[in-house]
Amino acid sequence: MSNTLQKLSKRRWWYLMPIIFITYSLAYLDRANYGFAAASGIEQDLNISKSTSSLIGALFFLAYFFFQVPGSIYAVKRSVRKLIFICLLLWGLCATATGLVSNIPMLMVIRFTLGIVEAAVMPSMLIYISTWFTKEERSRANTFLILGNPVTVLWMSVLSGYLIHAFGWREMFIIEGIPAVLWAGIWWLVVRDKPSEVNWLSQDEKQDLQLAMEKEQQAIAPVRNYGEALRSSSVVLLSSAHALWSIGVYGFMMWLPSIIKSASSMDIVSVGWLSAPPYLAAICLMLVVSWLSDKVQNRKLFIWPLLAVAGLAFTGSFFIGNSHFWVSYGLLTVAAACMYAPYGPFFALIPELMPKNVSGVAIGLINSFGALGAFLGAYFVGFLNGLTGSPNASYCFMAIALLTSVICIYKVKTTASSPSISTKIFTRKAL
Repeated sequence: MSNTLQKLSKRRWWYLMPIIFITYSLAYLDRANYGFAAASGIEQDLNISKSTSSLIGALFFLAYFFFQVPGSIYAVKRSVRKLIFICLLLWGLCATATGLVSNIPMLMVIRFTLGIVEAAVMPSMLIYISTWFTKEERSRANTFLILGNPVTVLWMSVLSGYLIHAFGWREMFIIEGIPAVLWAGIWWLVVRDKPSEVNWLSQDEKQDLQLAMEKEQQAIAPVRNYGEALRSSSVVLLSSAHALWSIGVYGFMMWLPSIIKSASSMDIVSVGWLSAPPYLAAICLMLVVSWLSDKVQNRKLFIWPLLAVAGLAFTGSFFIGNSHFWVSYGLLTVAAACMYAPYGPFFALIPELMPKNVSGVAIGLINSFGALGAFLGAYFVGFLNGLTGSPNASYCFMAIALLTSVICIYKVKTTASSPSISTKIFTRKAL
C-alpha cells in the first residue's frame, strides 16, 4: 500500500467509522430492547402468552427478510444516504411508538413495520463500506459496523435494566427511540454517497482510491446479471450459512435476559448486568479476528472454526442445564464471542467472490436469509423456552443450527489472494 493510500486510509477511518458505528448501533438498540420488555412486564400488562410473545419478538425479522433485497437495489442504483436518512426517522418513531401500545395487534403492526424500515440498513451499510474501503481493509471496516451490535447490547443491557426499574418498559421504549430521530439530521448533514462528492479528500486521494477499487475488480470473474449471481453456488451456500448462523445469534440476543432470569431468579437490574459480559467478550474477539482476517486474507479460516466452537458451547450448556448456572453462563459467553467474531470476515468475503455490479444485491439476498434465520431463532427459542420452562431445548436447537452452518461455510469455494507464506499455510488448513 502506498504512502498516499495509507494517509487516505487514516482519514477515511476517522471521518466515516464513527458515523457508521453510531448509525448501526441505534438500529440494534431499537430492535433488541424487546427482549428486556418481555422479561419485565409487557407480557403481563398486555396479556400476551409465551408463544405470542415469541411471535411478536420475531415479527421484526420476518419483515426484515422480505425487504432486504429491494433496499439493496435502491442503495446500489440510487442513494445510501437518502435511504438511511428516511430509515432513521421511521425506525426511531416506530421504536418510540412501541411504548404507547395498548393491545397485541398494535404491537404486532409496530414490530413488523420496524422490521421493514430497518431492513435496508445492514446491506446498505455494507455496500457503503465496499465503496470506501479496499479489500485489505474491509474485514476491519465491516467489524466496526457490526460492533454496533454487541457494543450496543452491552450498554443497552445495563441501561434498559435501570430504565425499566426506574420508570417501566413503556418509558424505556420511548426514551431509547428518540436518539435515532435526532441522529437522522446529523447523518444527512455529514454523509455523502461517493468519495468524489466529499470535500475532505484531495483530488489525488480520490483518484488513488478509485484506482485501487478498479484494480480489485480485475481479479474477480465477471457475472452478467443479478439472476446469475443469486443462483451461484457461493451465494446459495452463504445464504444458507447465514440463515442457520442467525438462528443462534438472534435466538441468543433476543432471549438472553429471559434465560438468565429464569435460570437464576435474579431481579431485572442484575439480569441487565449479567447480560453484558457475553457482548464484551464478543467485542474483544471481533477486533482480533477482523485484524487477523485482513492480515492473512483467508476469510473462511476465521468463520467456520469459530462457529463450530459456538455450536459446541451451546451443546455443553444443553448437557449442563440449570444445575450449574455459572458454568452454563460461561459457555454462553464463549458462544456469544464466537458467534459474533466471524461477521467481519464473512461480509468481506462476499465482494471478493462477486463483482461490483452484482455484489450489492448478493449482500442483500444473503443478509435477507440471515433475517429469516433471525426470525426462526427469535421465535423458536422463545417458544421452546416457554413450552419447556427451561432453555435446554433452545440450546440444542441453536447448537444444531450453528454446526450445520459450519458445513455450508466449509463448502464455499475460495482462492487465497495473498502470496505470503503464512496465507498459503492457513489456506491449506482451512481447505
